Amino acid sequence: MNSTEIFSIALGLSSPWYVEKVEFLNTSSESSHELHLYLNFERGYKFLDNESNETTAYDTVNRKWQHLNFFQHNCFLHARVPRIKNSDGTINQVSTPWARPSSGFTLLFEAYAMLLIESEAPISRVASNLRVTQPRVWRVFDYWIDLAKSKDDLSEVSKVGVDETSSKKGHNYVSVFADMDAHRVVHVCEGKDASTIHSFTESLENKGGKKENIEVISMDMSPSFISGAVKELPNAKIVFDKFHLVQSLNKSLDEVRIKERKSNDLLKGHKYTVLKKYDKLSNDKQWELDHLLMMYPTLGEAYRMREMFMDIFNIADSQEAKAYLMFWCDMVSETTITPFKKFAAMIKSHWTGVVAYFDNGISNGILEGINSKIQLAKRRARGYRNIKNFINMIYFLTGKLKYDYPLYSL
Repeated sequence: MNSTEIFSIALGLSSPWYVEKVEFLNTSSESSHELHLYLNFERGYKFLDNESNETTAYDTVNRKWQHLNFFQHNCFLHARVPRIKNSDGTINQVSTPWARPSSGFTLLFEAYAMLLIESEAPISRVASNLRVTQPRVWRVFDYWIDLAKSKDDLSEVSKVGVDETSSKKGHNYVSVFADMDAHRVVHVCEGKDASTIHSFTESLENKGGKKENIEVISMDMSPSFISGAVKELPNAKIVFDKFHLVQSLNKSLDEVRIKERKSNDLLKGHKYTVLKKYDKLSNDKQWELDHLLMMYPTLGEAYRMREMFMDIFNIADSQEAKAYLMFWCDMVSETTITPFKKFAAMIKSHWTGVVAYFDNGISNGILEGINSKIQLAKRRARGYRNIKNFINMIYFLTGKLKYDYPLYSL
């Protein structure tokens, strides 16, 4: 068995393709050499045209692809790719089994690139390992993500959560939609206004879902999200999720701390002592917090009201929880602590969506878990060329998509 036969077997080639010539080249770099494999097809072989009629090659075009390295050699495939003339007079290039159309890489090379990205390597490191430019890696990555997205099935989606994030601090906001039952991201789009809800419903219906089947949408109190949901999701109950309520209340508590700190140096450096859950503090920090709450009565009162609010979520009966929340709002309204009075007023003005949580138990806590992966996406997509790269990295890490490259189809 000669070298051309060995490499034909190694590449998994079958009729009409075979390796015609093998060429090893020394490059100017001592650490890198090149292996070039020249492929050809059997003379007179009949290919199928666009109507499945057999026809011979009309002419050929020379193509080159980068393949997986062969030991220390960078490997490249070359081939005369036939073009065939269809019965209607049009001319098509024959598909090759080792590469997708228009790519300069083999399928196995692209699968290996995706495997490196999946192993949490940043794009810059993947490009360096493969000895190609970052833009070329991004093109491969975007192709496979776009293909997987186009085949995604959203027919079972009925409960969704939406939240916004930015690719960089203060820049390029994107809205992320998650299937709350499947715990995965199903749509990401630019912006954080009402149009993002339309973008989601359009994608939903293009992938087998129906907007009429969406029963619940969990969100923060963004007026844009609210108006978009009312317009686009006629049967969905809006739920203002627990996570954002607690986040907003903690901001109110921190406002109290900041106001007290202006005249009390002892409060400096204790932001997280005050905001962190009591049972998550060390014994020393618990002692410090108890001391601070006794020394500063206004802060102590605000802290106790925060803890009372948190107790609401431990009440199993929804009607009891709603009654307790109304009692809490009325109690806070009688205090002189302005940030908390504003928070209670916000609760009352969004009452229906707030108490819907107790009936549905839906929270964007799932999205916040996904958000940790989105932070990873920011690091992994560092150096991205455009917002699409960032969006596709979110899909890759959180979308649980199914891919068709060789790694998944073997």
